[in-house]
Amino acid sequence: MKKKLVYSIFALAFLISAFLMFFYGQNTFYVKKETSTTEPKYDYHFVLIPEEEDNEYWRQVEKGARDAAEKQGVYLEYIGPKRANLNDHVRVFDKEIAGKVDGIMVQGLSNEAFTPLINKAVEKGTSIITIDTDLPESRRDVYVGTDNYMAGFMAGKAFIEDTKGEQMVGIVIGRNDAIHQQLRVEGFKEAVKNELRIKIVGMKESNISKTGAVQATYDLLKENPNITAFYGTSALDGVGIAQVIRTMRPYSDPYVITFDTLPETIQLLEAEEIDAIVVQHPYEMGYTAVNMLVELKKGNHPEKIQHTPTSIIRKNDLNQFLQKHIQENNK
Repeated sequence: MKKKLVYSIFALAFLISAFLMFFYGQNTFYVKKETSTTEPKYDYHFVLIPEEEDNEYWRQVEKGARDAAEKQGVYLEYIGPKRANLNDHVRVFDKEIAGKVDGIMVQGLSNEAFTPLINKAVEKGTSIITIDTDLPESRRDVYVGTDNYMAGFMAGKAFIEDTKGEQMVGIVIGRNDAIHQQLRVEGFKEAVKNELRIKIVGMKESNISKTGAVQATYDLLKENPNITAFYGTSALDGVGIAQVIRTMRPYSDPYVITFDTLPETIQLLEAEEIDAIVVQHPYEMGYTAVNMLVELKKGNHPEKIQHTPTSIIRKNDLNQFLQKHIQENNK
């Protein structure tokens, strides 16, 4: 009996010693993790809604917006449809309005679909920049982007300068329902309307995709085999047009003018598969749009129309253009 009592006392003493060692050891050597105080603080929350998320043109807009956002202390989200689709675009826009962010940059693609949403956002205190495509009838605060009618007009004038004799033109339009695409066609038509040698024989939609541009070009050639020139109004149209010409009519030499200096389009210009490019400045659009939103949130009233530059380049202009582009990227 005595032995059991002694063993019990020793066991209890051992357990108490172990507990005390663990307790004091933990409090002596345990280092409490400090809560990080280096998390960035943002003054505003803005959203950029592209026409299509993984589109190189819109990635350039995003880059400009992010660079400006970093300098301005802005939290920026980049959210849009995976593929160009008006209904998806509207859904994303409506969702971001409900999120009560400080500002939204969005295209004014359709007066019927977008004007009510823009007006609703402004009524709720969200500042709205229309970017790339304007809706002047809406209550948007500022438009930042190309003068799309003038860009189309410049394309038409370049076409007149670069061609001779009778020309049968096929137009590949990015989207029939997009206002900025319509304006680019209207401007082009206005520029060439008095040139009796130039006739527009057809127009097909590419839906802002390379495969769509290929199909549109194929359909235009099938319906109008006498086409001698193509005008593409969106970024991937020139690539699709060149691909069809290369495979279907390798010995023909139609004139091709299109929009935007994507790497593949530049290569095609250098290879003389594209004759001229309408140059926009998507980086500058994004950069300027963020700065305009900051001005609006500070209570300032910038000019409601902020046109970014537009120009035409041909192969002879390529070296100068690329050097300037490299300099701008290295700033």
